[in-house]
Amino acid sequence: MYDTLITTAQLQALLDEKARLMVFDCSFDLMKPEAGRAAYLEAHIPGAVYASLDADLSARHGRPGGTGQVVVAQEAGQPASGGRHPLPSRESFATWLSSVGFANDMQAVVYDRNGANYCGRLWWMLQWAGHGAVAVLDGGLQAWQAAGQPVAQGEEPAHFQSNFVLQPARLQLVDTARVAARLDDPGQTLIDARAAARYRGEVEPLDPIAGHIPGALNRPFSENLGPDGRFKPAAQLRSEFEALLGGRDAATVVHQCGSGVSAVPNLLAMRIAGLGDSALYAGSWSEWSNTAGLPVRTGAQA
Repeated sequence: MYDTLITTAQLQALLDEKARLMVFDCSFDLMKPEAGRAAYLEAHIPGAVYASLDADLSARHGRPGGTGQVVVAQEAGQPASGGRHPLPSRESFATWLSSVGFANDMQAVVYDRNGANYCGRLWWMLQWAGHGAVAVLDGGLQAWQAAGQPVAQGEEPAHFQSNFVLQPARLQLVDTARVAARLDDPGQTLIDARAAARYRGEVEPLDPIAGHIPGALNRPFSENLGPDGRFKPAAQLRSEFEALLGGRDAATVVHQCGSGVSAVPNLLAMRIAGLGDSALYAGSWSEWSNTAGLPVRTGAQA
C-alpha cells in the first residue's frame, strides 16, 4: 500500500501488474476553473479520472458573503467546512467516489500539474474518508512525461458504479470555533501555507481582509518541493519543519491556508518527514476573515 508518495516507476509497475487501482487527475486553475479539465483533455495518464476542485472536491455553493455563510444546493448533507472551497460532507464524497467506480479495495494515485497543490486535496479527503491506500504521484504529470511514459487525450470511458463505504477518519478536521478557542493554547500550533506576502497582509487577491490568524507560523506550500518539482528528501523536510516549529510539539500542528487546499502539501510533507499526522482547518483564512469578531494580524510572524 502506498499512503504518501509514489514514483512514476512504482505507478507503472502497478499498472503493468493490473493492480486494483484508480488514478485521478486533479489539475486546476483558481483563476480559470475550466482550465483544469481542458488540460486533462489535452494530456493525462491513460485511464485517469478527472477530479475537479470546484465540482467534485468541494460542496456546491455560492461565494461566501460577509457573514461567512454559503448557499448550498442539491447536496446530501451539510458541508463539513466553510470558506471558498467548503468540504462536502463525507457522505456526499462517498457518493461521488462510488459514481466514478472507486472501491474500498483499490489503491488511489492522485496527481496534478500544479506542484501537488490540488491533488493533495483528494489525498486528504480519501484519508478523511478512512481510505489509507492513496498516494501522490511525486513530481506530477511532468515527472510522468519526463520519464517517457505515455499520455492520453480526450475523455475516458466511464466506470461501473461501485459502493464506496466510509471508514473511521484517518486525519483530523478542525473548525473555526476550535481554532478560535485555542488561539492562546500551547496545545495548538497554526501553520499558514499561503505565500509570505499574503500572510503578512501586503496583498490579498481573494478574500475580503488581508493578514493572518494571530500566532500562525508561515510556510508557503511550495517550499516542500525541490527544483525538480518533487518533494524534498524526508530528512530535509524534517529539519525545515523542526526549525519552523522552534521546539513546539509537531502533534499540536493545525494546517491552514486560504481555503483549505494548499495547506495539504504541508500536512503531507510532515508525514513524509516522519513528524506524524497533523490536523487541517479546512475553512482557513477565507472562513476566518468572513467571520465577524475574529482577530487578525498583519506583518511578519513573531
